[in-house]
Amino acid sequence: MKLLLTGFVPFLDNPINPTEEIVRALEGQTIGGYEIVGKVLPVDFAESAKQCIEHINEVKPDVVISLGLAAGRNKVTPERIAINCRDGAADNSGVKLQDAPIEEEGPAGYFSTLPIRAFVDASVEKGYPAVISNTAGTYLCNNVMYSVLHKIEQENLEMHAGFIHIPASHELALKKNGIPSWSLADLTASIRAMIEVLGE
Repeated sequence: MKLLLTGFVPFLDNPINPTEEIVRALEGQTIGGYEIVGKVLPVDFAESAKQCIEHINEVKPDVVISLGLAAGRNKVTPERIAINCRDGAADNSGVKLQDAPIEEEGPAGYFSTLPIRAFVDASVEKGYPAVISNTAGTYLCNNVMYSVLHKIEQENLEMHAGFIHIPASHELALKKNGIPSWSLADLTASIRAMIEVLGE
């Protein structure tokens, strides 16, 4: 079985994106019976979801887990829902959207099809703080989560997908004042613990 794991390049005032490093670290490993295929996405409204869907078409994974940085959060947070809205700061290409739908005729939202409660429990059991989040925001993370779940729904694919936000790494916190942070090793271990749940 295959699991597509995606992260993002650095964005806004974040010179480092630990999701990129987690994806690189887990790429090629087998966890919980899943071969990890890692891909890093651009922070670009026009390209991020498009490229993620291209990777899905190429890899044909059984599961898609996308990772995003939520600098300021202090726990790893699997997301419950993505909404049909693009808004927020300009992306890395300078594009700024406001109240823009992701899919003109799409539903208001899609729930994650990952076992997010089990994800949280597995992470906490191993000593890594985690909690379910009820908002993936309206930026690129939400955009990718919604777009992937929309594709699965429209094409009736037998594929599970969702999104996990992570706190800053220590390396990022050293460059930005006033944000909580984790070691990259602990961030990676928490994501590994969640993936292991899929094999149980």
